[in-house]
Amino acid sequence: MTVRTLAELAALVGGEVSGDGSLAIIGVAPLEEAGPGQVSFFANKRYRAAFEATKAGAVLVGKDLEVAAGRTVVRSDNPYLAFAKLATHFYPAARAVPGISPQAAIDPTASIDPGAQVGPFVTVGARTTVGPRTILGPGVRLGDDVRVGADCILYSNVVVREGCLVGDRVILQPGVVIGGDGFGFATDLIGEGNGPRHFKIPQAGIAAIEDDVEIGANSCVDRAALGVTRVGRGTKIDNLVQIGHGAELGALCIVAAGAGIAGSTRLGLGVVVWGQAGVAGHLEVGDRANISAQSGVMHDLDPGARVAGTPAVHERTWARGQAALERFNDMRRQLIELKRKVAMLEGQPEKEKE
Repeated sequence: MTVRTLAELAALVGGEVSGDGSLAIIGVAPLEEAGPGQVSFFANKRYRAAFEATKAGAVLVGKDLEVAAGRTVVRSDNPYLAFAKLATHFYPAARAVPGISPQAAIDPTASIDPGAQVGPFVTVGARTTVGPRTILGPGVRLGDDVRVGADCILYSNVVVREGCLVGDRVILQPGVVIGGDGFGFATDLIGEGNGPRHFKIPQAGIAAIEDDVEIGANSCVDRAALGVTRVGRGTKIDNLVQIGHGAELGALCIVAAGAGIAGSTRLGLGVVVWGQAGVAGHLEVGDRANISAQSGVMHDLDPGARVAGTPAVHERTWARGQAALERFNDMRRQLIELKRKVAMLEGQPEKEKE
C-alpha cells in the first residue's frame, strides 16, 4: 500500500494545503465513498451537498472556494486535473514484464524488443516490430509489416492489420481494430452478366495511430483505400467509435462513445465530437470545433464552431428551435380556438374539433 502525507501529494500536483498537511493518505475515492485516509475532489457545484457531507480526509478544490472551518483541502487551479494526477500516482499504468509466452506465435522475421511483454495466443506477422516496454495482451493479432512503438498497451483481442503503424505510449482497449477494410464499393449495374452488384474497391492504404493516443473498446479505425487514415497525437477515442477510411483526426481531438467519422473527413486540432454524433464524408472541421451529442454534421465547420442537431446548426439556433417545438402544441391549440371564434363571429356553423 502506498502511503503519502497530504503535503507530499499537494507538492506533486502544485497544490496548496489548507489544514493538516501531515495527514497520511492511502488513496483516492469519490466524495460519497471516501474515508479519512483518502483524497477526493470537488469541481462541480452540483455536488456541493456531497462535498459538505464527505468523510474524506482531504478534498481537492479550486483556489477561491469557500469551505467550512475545520475542513482540510488542497487548493489548485484545476482540481479535476490534480485528482487525475493523484489517481495515477496511486494506480500507475501496468508495466511490462519482459518475455514471450510459449503460446504466442511469432514469425521468425518479426522483431520483438527484449523489454516487451507478449501474452498467450498473440500472433505477430512477418517483418513486424514491437518496441520496448510494450505489452501485447492475450489474443492480440499483429499482421505483417506492422510497427508498434514503445510503452504501448494493447489489451486482449486487439487487431492491427498489415502495414499499419502504432506510435509510442498508445493504449488500445480490448477489441480495437486498426486497419480493417474501409467501406468502399462501386455499384456495377451490369455485373458482368450476373446481375447488379456492389464491386469492392481494394483498400490498399494503411492506418496510422500517432503517439499518446488512446482508443476505447471495440472501436475501429479503417485503413485508407489509398494513402493513410490518421489519428493525431494525443487524441482520445471512446468505445464503439467508427473512423472511416482516409479520415484524418488532428492532434488532441476527443471522440466520444458511438460517434462516427465518415471517410476522407478531416478534423482539426482539438475538435470534440460528443456521443453518437455523426460527421459526413469529405468534410473539413476546423480547429477546436465542438459537435454536440447526436448531431449530424453535413457541411464544413469553421474553427471554433459549436453545433448541435441534425442537420447540425449553431447550438444557439438549435436551442431556440427546440424551445419553439416545446411551445408548438400550445400555439396549435390557440390557433384552433381563434379559428373557432372567428367562425362564430362570421356566423358560420362550428366545425368539428380538429
